[in-house]
Amino acid sequence: MTGTPSRNTGPANGSPTRRSDASRSAILAAARERFATDGYERATIRAIAKDARIDPSMVMRYFGSKDGLFAAAVAFDLRLPDVSQVPPAEAGRTLVAHFLTVWETNEELTAVLRVGITNKAGAERLQGIFREQVVPVAQRVCPDPEQVQTRAGLCAAQLLGLALTRYVLRLPPVTALAPEEVLAWLGPTLQRYLTAPSP
Repeated sequence: MTGTPSRNTGPANGSPTRRSDASRSAILAAARERFATDGYERATIRAIAKDARIDPSMVMRYFGSKDGLFAAAVAFDLRLPDVSQVPPAEAGRTLVAHFLTVWETNEELTAVLRVGITNKAGAERLQGIFREQVVPVAQRVCPDPEQVQTRAGLCAAQLLGLALTRYVLRLPPVTALAPEEVLAWLGPTLQRYLTAPSP
């Protein structure tokens, strides 16, 4: 006699793992929209749960608190390339090309940016991402260590300005640019910020 078949607990469609991932994604998407619209203080777990069509207790189960949910909602890894592995004269172009690849295909980053520009806590989170991810890239190629923060800040101003006008405000002259045109315009600008002599 055969035994009772074991349940499939792998990542098959409809499995608990898949449902859990889908629930987390729905909560995070709703949280980004709610934080961007209402700000951190006014956004509530109950409202976010309603937007995600999920019980509020599940939000607490996954993220523990509103602080924990906010941290997860505005955390992202830009996966910036190691510019020390490319010729120094190609660092700016490499960064812009990577930036476009990530942002053109990931609407979550647009939502995170909207959160960052609408409330203080979001802005502080974006500042942390700048310190942790952009500054180390500039350190690898900048000719003058004392100028790393300034040069990294100018790079961030260009890239975040592009993201704001292209993906959030959708300024027609900017959205009309093909990725190759953005690369041609901004690549040399970032290169100058990273490696040109200080003015």
